[in-house]
Amino acid sequence: MTVGTAVNIGSKPDPVTLSDKAAAKVAELLSEEEGGETMALRVAVKSGGCSGFSYDMYFDSEFADDDVVRTFGTIKVVVDPQSAEMLSGSSLDYADGLNGAGFNITNPNATRTCGCGSSFS
Repeated sequence: MTVGTAVNIGSKPDPVTLSDKAAAKVAELLSEEEGGETMALRVAVKSGGCSGFSYDMYFDSEFADDDVVRTFGTIKVVVDPQSAEMLSGSSLDYADGLNGAGFNITNPNATRTCGCGSSFS
């Protein structure tokens, strides 16, 4: 897996990196969105899921002053400060195939994950 290069802004932790495949898929999806050129991929952690927390990813055009922002090629990734702490060192990859197609977050901070891989503690 080749990981894209992040452009760090300030001294905030690097919450998540995107593989080249993930960045390409996000770029493709953004190109299909109306106003996609002004949007970023927001990655967040929210309470819930069978293991305590779950991941949330969506396109967003509104950013807070304290959001952690990273750029991978043409893709901007935005993470709120609380989620950034829980995601620190994580990577986002994309697989396209019959088994396991879709986005996958690998989080080194997760001590336990559920069988579906979408929640952790």
